[in-house]
Amino acid sequence: MVFGPIGAEGQRKLTQASVLIVGCGALGSTAAELLSRAGVGTLKIVDRDFVELSNLPRQALFDTHDAQQVLPKAEAARRKLAHINPDVALEAVVDDVTPRNVLALAHGVDLILDGTDNAETRYLLNDAAIELGLPWIYGGAVGSSGAIMVIVPGRTACLRCLFREPPPPGALPTCDTEGIIGPAPHAVASLQAAECLKLLVAGPPDQARLTFLDVWGRSFRTLAVHISDDCPACVNKDLRFLRAAGSGAVALCGRDAVQVSPPRAAHIDLDALARRLRLLGEAQHNDFLLTFTLPGHRMHIFPDGRAIIKGTTDLAKARSLYARYVGS
Repeated sequence: MVFGPIGAEGQRKLTQASVLIVGCGALGSTAAELLSRAGVGTLKIVDRDFVELSNLPRQALFDTHDAQQVLPKAEAARRKLAHINPDVALEAVVDDVTPRNVLALAHGVDLILDGTDNAETRYLLNDAAIELGLPWIYGGAVGSSGAIMVIVPGRTACLRCLFREPPPPGALPTCDTEGIIGPAPHAVASLQAAECLKLLVAGPPDQARLTFLDVWGRSFRTLAVHISDDCPACVNKDLRFLRAAGSGAVALCGRDAVQVSPPRAAHIDLDALARRLRLLGEAQHNDFLLTFTLPGHRMHIFPDGRAIIKGTTDLAKARSLYARYVGS
């Protein structure tokens, strides 16, 4: 409240605000912690993944205990943030964000913060934000660099004004090919959190600006982005990513893993499935997921029917393993 641009009135606005954080990896977990400490009233955290030891160099909200318990990232974040600021209302959603559920997840929030690691979900968020008239804050990081842009439908350029189509596979560096150091996503997430506070307190900007940074090279530059007269999304309302059926299988960045999702909504009895799988290999579960280990692969199966299959990036092989051990 002592900080002039926020003040007592701004702090009151933050207390009454709600933010949807999509993805709780290096970007999302850092932003969630900063927003919780700033007193944002409600945080809804959605993530499809679980904590692993390999996350800890860059995901500072988590620790080895979370990895040993195989806790979903959304749930691990909720537990940590509840101790940091018990006055914040926290909702953890362990799920993939898809065209099926994105509008429901974003219903009633004031803005969306992007903590994802893939273009497919970012283009979906762009469509959903336009559909709902919600601001969203794009962010990405790889290696030692990152980028951020605030997008306000009806007021600023959107993601497709700048990048008309998602990049083809292999066109951009990934965590698999470039690696990533912790300071890069932390810097991007800090800027995302600052822009989030500005939006909630002072309202939307008049123009989108794309900011690039490199923490290793100590470079920082910002470009103005204008609304494209023929943008398929925010001008012509072609929201095809929102209308799409969604992917049944997707490779996970930097994980040597594939996520497989069932074609229809499902509910799996983890205890019953564990009893069946123990006849074939090692299977153990907690309240949130089941871990099944077989030669060369490890499957993490969620109650909603999703599975993360480690040890392959081959989508067809992952689907085959899913059908064999979980069902079609």
